[in-house]
Amino acid sequence: MTNSANSKKVAFIGLGVMGYPMAGYLQQHGHDSRVYNRTSSKAQQWVKQYGGQYGSTPAEAAQGAALVFLCVGNDDDVRSVVYGEHGVLASMQPGSVLIDHTTASAELARELAAACAEQGIGFLDAPVSGGQAGAENGVLTIMVGGESDSYAKAEPVMQAYARCCKLLGPAGAGQLAKMVNQICIAGVVQGLAEGLHFAQNAGLDAAAVIEVISQGAAQSWQMQNRYQTMLKGEYDFGFAVDWMRKDLSIALNEARKNGSHLPVTALVDQFYSEVQRMGGNRWDTSSLLARLHKS
Repeated sequence: MTNSANSKKVAFIGLGVMGYPMAGYLQQHGHDSRVYNRTSSKAQQWVKQYGGQYGSTPAEAAQGAALVFLCVGNDDDVRSVVYGEHGVLASMQPGSVLIDHTTASAELARELAAACAEQGIGFLDAPVSGGQAGAENGVLTIMVGGESDSYAKAEPVMQAYARCCKLLGPAGAGQLAKMVNQICIAGVVQGLAEGLHFAQNAGLDAAAVIEVISQGAAQSWQMQNRYQTMLKGEYDFGFAVDWMRKDLSIALNEARKNGSHLPVTALVDQFYSEVQRMGGNRWDTSSLLARLHKS
């Protein structure tokens, strides 16, 4: 529990599978938390579970908050809760900080930083990695873009649900780093799927093979945490294919702007589109193996 002298009044906008437990950690660490969710019953459920309060609009939730956190779906969702008479900027005060945990575009981050600066408000783009399990266990990795003074205000509070948190540059740097994260994951998951597929077709005990090679250079988070469910064909959990395709689309669009060549990422994105056509929109990203079994 955070010492009361260090507690802050905070708001959290967006109570999805990530935001719900993240906001819960803020309240549990002694911060006076007010939440908002588009479906108000979810906000009411959160208050019943954790305490705190909920607002009927983003602006109401953000009223008087030193820090306002967002965790919604995409660029348009972010704009819908930030701007307008009911958006958080309508009630945030100078000196407060807006922290966006949504995985969105770097262009949006720079836009929001400028809009906040006009009102004397700090802004951080702070996408997270670690998935639903990381949010529920309070061990997320947070990649941050923004000014150091705003980061100094927010970082101790974000530690409530973070294992690692780092400021990487000006506004947009956090989103760019998240793109790097997703680019790396896409290639690793495809490699793991192909490796398991090959092992099975070669007549090997795939689980036994993974037990061995996971102790060497092939080891990865995906291998350690997903090979068993992949071999069982279980994908009804985890980070959804729809979300991954959204993230890869952001990365590929940014690559076209900065001249990066991402042939493997583009190919894996196509493979995920095949998984979607198989009905796997909400399957975990490890479902790339299901596509190979189908072929």
